[in-house]
Amino acid sequence: MDVDLGEMVRDSRCISIQLNARADRALSQQGLTGVQARVLLYILKHSNTGVSLTELHRDLNFSMAAASGLIKRLREKGYVRVESCLLDERRKLLYATEKGTMVRDSMGASLRTLPDLLYRGFTEDEIRTLDSLQKKMLQNLSLPED
Repeated sequence: MDVDLGEMVRDSRCISIQLNARADRALSQQGLTGVQARVLLYILKHSNTGVSLTELHRDLNFSMAAASGLIKRLREKGYVRVESCLLDERRKLLYATEKGTMVRDSMGASLRTLPDLLYRGFTEDEIRTLDSLQKKMLQNLSLPED
């Protein structure tokens, strides 16, 4: 095979790093990082019912420690509040504050430009193929380690 698989892994990592850096720059006026914006958008999506830290950890694939740290920073910045669940006082639910709701549109606009930039020049077939291959890679990584 003429393709260096190790280089492909490094390239994937570089793409991820550069996307995160661009998202961070695009969101800096709101005082958010790209990862914080992703979490806030998830919380906003569940604004009617609230979302628990466990759900956030599971659905967004963050460790509990990372999810907890992200929520702590979003609370400190005034974007998220925590309330006790009415049915179970031990369970805490996360909600966006008014400030969090107010930045929704600007966050979305800032983040929507990234896919256009990343996939510029790709045909629909190339995008479908890449989507299928990425899903296959994620599935491979979710298998138990030998």
